[in-house]
Amino acid sequence: MEVFDVQFFYLLNSLAGQSPALDGLIVFFASYLPYILVIFALVLVLFSPSPKREKRELLFVAAAASIIARFGVTEIIRFFYHRPRPFLDLPVTQLLTSSEWSFPSGHAAFFFALATVLYCYNKKWGVGFFTAALLIGASRVIAGIHYPTDIIGGALIGVGVAYATVSFVRRTASADRHVVSVN
Repeated sequence: MEVFDVQFFYLLNSLAGQSPALDGLIVFFASYLPYILVIFALVLVLFSPSPKREKRELLFVAAAASIIARFGVTEIIRFFYHRPRPFLDLPVTQLLTSSEWSFPSGHAAFFFALATVLYCYNKKWGVGFFTAALLIGASRVIAGIHYPTDIIGGALIGVGVAYATVSFVRRTASADRHVVSVN
């Protein structure tokens, strides 16, 4: 697996350093697209025709799942497992830097959680956000700061935490509605 990871890393990282325009695009996707996605998600939800209660639930679930995936699960794993960034172990074309551990990708965990929650509430939005999450993840490999398995690990964490959070909130909300209707 490690050989595949390094070979796939080099395949993607070989795209870096080919042209200033491509490097700029990679840095944009890896560093700035995440901020735009969060703002875009907020705008989509707030200006959607959905009832206020559904909007509040969606915002709560998206925030909870993304934060738990990124700052909970990812950080717990990094506390116990210390994988150095590729640029510390390999000769790479490096477009970005980071001082944190590489596995799992916090960006992937956060944005795949966000995409999964959005998909659970609105399939079209979710597909767009999954595409953006893939762009962010691939760009971070191309930029030399993550291995492919870092992104895959983060993505799995994000999707898993998001589904668990959505399921928990829906079960809780369903139970609350059932209790209210019985009384």
